[in-house]
This record gives sequence, structure tokens and C-alpha cells, in this order.
Amino acid sequence: MDVTTNILDDKEKISLEDLPSLMLGAGTEVPTLHGPKTYINFDNAASTPTFSHIANSVVSFLRWYSNVHRGTGFKSQLSSWAFEQSRDIVADFVGADLEKQVVIFTKNSTEALNKVANRLPFAEGDIVLTTLMEHHSNELPWRRVARVEHIELNEDGTLSAEDFSDKLKRFGSRVKLVAITGASNVTGYINDLDLFARETHRAGAKILVDAAQLAPHRPIDMKAHDEEHKIDYLVFSAHKVYAPFGVGVLIGEREPFEQGDPEEVGGGVVDIVTLEDAYWTDLPEKEEAGTPDIIGVVALAKVIRMIQSIGWEDIIRHESELTAYALEELQKIPGVSIFGDVDPKNAARRLGVISLNIGNVPHALAAAILSYEGAIGVRSGCFCAHLYVKSLLHVSEEDSRKLEQQILDRDRSQLPGTIRMSFGIYNTKTEIDRFLEMTRKIAAGEYYQNYVMNREKGEYAPEGFDIDFQQYYPL
Repeated sequence: MDVTTNILDDKEKISLEDLPSLMLGAGTEVPTLHGPKTYINFDNAASTPTFSHIANSVVSFLRWYSNVHRGTGFKSQLSSWAFEQSRDIVADFVGADLEKQVVIFTKNSTEALNKVANRLPFAEGDIVLTTLMEHHSNELPWRRVARVEHIELNEDGTLSAEDFSDKLKRFGSRVKLVAITGASNVTGYINDLDLFARETHRAGAKILVDAAQLAPHRPIDMKAHDEEHKIDYLVFSAHKVYAPFGVGVLIGEREPFEQGDPEEVGGGVVDIVTLEDAYWTDLPEKEEAGTPDIIGVVALAKVIRMIQSIGWEDIIRHESELTAYALEELQKIPGVSIFGDVDPKNAARRLGVISLNIGNVPHALAAAILSYEGAIGVRSGCFCAHLYVKSLLHVSEEDSRKLEQQILDRDRSQLPGTIRMSFGIYNTKTEIDRFLEMTRKIAAGEYYQNYVMNREKGEYAPEGFDIDFQQYYPL
């Protein structure tokens, strides 16, 4: 039926050149100290915007929207079809085999990681081997269920393969899981997943990859039929892959989720309920309690179709060119310090995530200046990767303890960190030039001098510059 085919299949090829104008909100002006300016988004590592054709396809789907599964009405049947087709599209996107693996939809990567932590059968003394590079979401859930050990860093901030090997040998069969990021949200380093998967499996453990940063920028292959190099568990979030309608994805082996009770119970996870018992349904519904985010799932499928239409080769080439250009030009500005690989020639081997500081200007102040004077959105701080950023900044144990006490006292004024610019497939060199212009001004001290810090939040704002957000989006 044509009407259903149009929901998930894009007949018109999208090119990279189309994306800057298709980005939803392109050309939007925002208030600054110097009058309205066109907004530039270099905060893609946190969340990505979407595109007009994706938003339009979601609106188009809304006329058919209904709840999924067990509904006999046409709209329910169509919505169920689209929802399950989207699951197949996601599986294909990461090279999963639905005969052996299951795609479970969650709220986000964080929920997906917590779900794995709660469903794997850890026993006392078991070890989860993770790294000092991780986002907190791939650190904190494991602390609740097992002993956590960390793979150390090399001097340049990359992971030490030697330390990884040493820890596998030292802890032996006690290592049940290696949980590792596919790419860093701080330095953009891409980890050698083949190497980590191979050594993990040789040690008799399973490997989980947090692909939240990797999925928007590089192809992923879980290698379901390669026992040596396969990824046993993978998570990522749609809001970082140009589908900010909300949904997370967990792909993994079926067996742990088939055993025992589901993590959450309620509607949709049961076949039969009596006064005494509940009998759980089959996967994946068993792990998707309640009404799922149907719109978010369909939006993610549409974005995957867009990425496949553009092609990874063009995406990698474009983002690498942006990264190389930014690295080369930033190093010409006196006082700029970049964390991670600064060689533009290596841009294709990393993501377009650049963390930097500008002279002695506090990172939070630099981020505020970029926003309030340049209309440029970046992120500042530790990016939910405190262990990694403190390592890169060489924060001592003594200073770290002092900072902990200050934060507990609700004082974030001395919080260490950097500013982070991160590229999406729609960004341009012209936008980078605006960032470079503002960076030069900050380095030279050519900015408004009356910024006031909120010590509790650790954030700066220009004195007396109030914004009525209701004017821009009334609620």
C-alpha cells in the first residue's frame, strides 16, 4: 500500500549540500548583547537538531498514529507495522541479527545501560571492566551490581591497550563484562572495537559498547556472526542522531532478557495475569513496559533512512574536513589549548568533538561569551565525564577533594572543565569562521566585562541582561 510505504521509505535522495537549509531552525535569530544574531549550534555531542523533512514525515505519520499491538483498528495496525518495521531498520543499521539478538526501545542510552546492568546475572566478586574515558552513564550503573575496574589512559588521553590486557590477565574469569565507549564525547577519540571485542571474548567475558557518540558519525557493525569480534551489547540514543523526538536503543543477546522477570512490569509485558500470578510475554515486548515512544521510534527510522541515503563516505569526509579546518585554525590563536589529538591530518580517525580552553578565561565564562555575544551554542564543564576531564586537566587528588567539598557546599565557581564544540552533518566552515572570530576576541580580552557568576550553578550571565523566554516560545 502506497500510503504505508511513504511513512518509512524516502524516495527522494538527500545530499549533504541540502542539509544546512533543511536543518529545522536554520537562520533562527536569537538575542545577544549586540542585537539579534543568527544562531550557530556547535553542541551536537549533547543533542542534535532535526531536519524539516524528518519533522514533516513525523507530522504526516500523526494522521495515522494510534497505540501499537493488539489494536484491531486500521490506524493501530498501521502504527504497529511502522513500529516493528522501524525495529528492523535499526537492526540493519547496526548489523544485528534478530534471530540471535533483540532490539529493545528505551528512553535513552542511560536507561538502556541501566537495563543491562539490572538484567545481567552478576554474582558477588564479579568485575565490570570499564575505562577512565567513559560518560557517567557507562560508569555509575555498574557500580550498583559489580566491582568496577578501569582501563587506564595513555599520556595523550587514548586508552591503554597494554593496561587493558594486563587487567584481563590479572582478574581472569572474574571479569564478566567489558563496558567501553565507541567514541569519546570529550576528545572525539574512536576506540578500536575489534581489538577490545577480540581480547574480551578470549578472556571469556562479554563486551558492551556505548555508541551514543559513535552512532551519528560512523557506521556500526555488531558482527553478530563473528564470535571473535562481535559486540554483545550496544546502546545509543536517537536524540544524538538527528531524531530529538526521544527514544533510546538497546541491542543485545536475547538470553539474559528471556530469563527471569522483566525490569519494569505493567501493561504490555504479560500474556496472562491472575490474582496469584503473571506470565510474561515474549521479547522484545517483555522489556518494553507500557506504551512505547512510537513517534520517536518512527522518527529514528526516518533519520536512519536519511543517513543511508546520504552515505557514510560523504558524511565522514564532510565532518573530517570541518574537524581538520577547525583544528588547524584554532592552533593559530594565542592561548588556545586543545585536549586530545590536535593534528588535522588525523581528523578522519576521530570525531568532530573538540574540547578547548582559551587562555586564563574560565571555561564557563568563555561559553557564556560565545552565547551572549556570538549567538554560538557550545557546552562547558566536564560533559558527564568527570574522571576523564580531570585526567586530561591533570587535576590532583588533593585539588579533587577540595572541589568535591566545594560542590557539596553548593559552590561550583572553581569547577574545572573545558568548552566543547561538536559538529553535525549540517555544520559549515562559515559557521566555524564565526566561532574562530569569537575565540580570537575572547583570547584578546575583547568582550563585555560585566559578567556575573552564579556560584551555585557555576554559570555566567551579563549583568542586567534579562531574556523573556515566553516571548520566543509561549507556554
